[in-house]
Parts: sequence; structure tokens; C-alpha cells
Amino acid sequence: MRAFEYVSPNSKAQAMSLLATAWGKTEIIAGGTDLLALMKDDVVSPRRLINLKEVKDLHGISSGSNGMRIGALTTLDEIASNAEIKENFPAFADALMEVASPQIRNQATLGGNLCQRPRCWYFRNGFGLLPKDETGKDLVEPGENRYHAILGNSGRAKFVSPSTIAPILIAYGARVRVESPKGKRDLPLEKFFLTPKSEAEREHDLRPNEIVTELVLPLATNVRAAHYEIRQKEAFDWPLAVAAVALTTNGSSVTSARVVLGHVAPVPWRSPAAEQALTGQQANRSTAENAAQAAVAAATPLSGNAYKVQLARVAVKRAIMKAAGGVA
Repeated sequence: MRAFEYVSPNSKAQAMSLLATAWGKTEIIAGGTDLLALMKDDVVSPRRLINLKEVKDLHGISSGSNGMRIGALTTLDEIASNAEIKENFPAFADALMEVASPQIRNQATLGGNLCQRPRCWYFRNGFGLLPKDETGKDLVEPGENRYHAILGNSGRAKFVSPSTIAPILIAYGARVRVESPKGKRDLPLEKFFLTPKSEAEREHDLRPNEIVTELVLPLATNVRAAHYEIRQKEAFDWPLAVAAVALTTNGSSVTSARVVLGHVAPVPWRSPAAEQALTGQQANRSTAENAAQAAVAAATPLSGNAYKVQLARVAVKRAIMKAAGGVA
């Protein structure tokens, strides 16, 4: 690990004033479960590390007329254990309990989870977000790509978005707030994730001198939601495919739907085709199968990951059945 300057501000304003205006010079540390690994592997080498743990107004969970506000420094375990989260957003609480291990959930933060960098082994070994060889040829498509994207992979970005909880938060309609010395920005969480087209870009709508400060979950009235993930093993492992579903229903009929896939694209992948297949239909096994097929109809698997198409289809079907109250 390279030498760096370590600072510990006690306010958002102070923290933002310490950030650089270009990537690479400064980094933010919250739980540190991702950043420290990147620094040890020399993937990132900031000159200054800004610790946010002493910024008190980035912590905590509160409820109001607009829904629930969760500070970016709130740990995943604190959120999963919160009684109001369990009551009002049970699928989110379920998804949180699937993340990593108890030790990591006690340390990792909400903001850190949403801002974590891709787990692509090319990126983690220093080849960049859009890895290519010395001649400029793509490394992923002809290379080892069994865990890479099957959707949204027509460009150079073929990694998968690593946040397991982002799909269910997007399904619930969550919004994220980012702040900089110039002010605040609120945006739907699904717009926070980007597919970079060059190495100069990042995979989040976050500028070098901005900080994610909080997430807001709107009231989920008459919403049935579910999260379903498929892993290679039950023990601590990264998912191969994730599906999150939020259904607004009138009796057994679906009046609106949100279907979001995870670990299959460079961003959490919302599927309008699957949502359309559900809307106006009865929430049953046949409808779930049709929607699941629609969700993967546009998949373009790489040489080594065609198996993920079937996994994603099954994950969507089971998430829909789980949300509808059926057997997953």
C-alpha cells in the first residue's frame, strides 16, 4: 500500500472541502470493506484518504411523511435490524441479510455498498474498467468472462454492477442524495448507476468532490415486493443473478410493476418488458413465467456465461411468485 494523507473531518462541509476535483487524488473511506482492498491491490492509490465516520448527520434512520430516510454511513446490520424497515420494507431487510457475512454487515455502510467498485477480475488486477490489451483489443469478450454481463454489454463495459441491495431499492423507488460544495442533488437511485464509455468515466453519477449523504425510501402503500438471488453456494459468495420485484396490486391483479435484475449488467437492470408482461395480469405462475422470459429476451451472453440467462430467468420468476405470495 502506498503512503497517503489521512484526515477525519467532523462535518459534511469540511469533508467536501477536502475532496479533489479530479478522480484519483482523494478517496472517501466509510466502512472500508471495499476501498482498503483496492488500495492494497494498488488499483487505486489516493494521496489523501478522507474518513467520514465522525460526520454524525450521515448516520441514522428516520421516518416522515415522505417515507424513510437512511444516512449513508448507517451500517447494513443497523438497517437490517431496524423494526420500521422490517415492517415497511421487508424485502429490503431480506436482501440485506443476504449481503456478505455478519462481520462485513457490521462494518459496511449503505453508501459504501452503493458506491462499491466492480468485482471484475480484470479491473481488480489493474486492467481498468474497460480492459484491453496492449494493442487496444478487448480482453473480456475473448477471455475469462463467466461472471460478466449478459445484458447491456454491447459496449466496452462488460462488468456487472456489484451491489446486491441496489435492485430491491430501485424496485421500491428509492432516491439518493449527493452533496458537493455547490449544493445538493436528488435523483432516482436507478439513475445513479451509469455505464462508462471510457476509462475517464466512472460507473456512478458521482463527481470527484461529491458525497452520497442519504437514501430515501418512499412509502410503499399496497406494494408487494420480493428479492431473490442465486449463488453458487449458500455461504458467503457473490450472486450469479439477482431479481427484485415490487408489485402494486388490486386484489390478485397487478396494476403496476417494477422488475430489476442484478449481477447481469453494468448497472442494475430494470426490465420494462417484464413489467409490461405483468401489468394488468393476474399474479400467478403462468404470468411469472411470461414476465421472466421477457426479462431475458434481449440477453446477449458472452462466450462463457450463457448459463446466466437461465439463472436470471429463474430468479425473476421466483421473485415474482414470492412477491405474489406464492411458492418461490
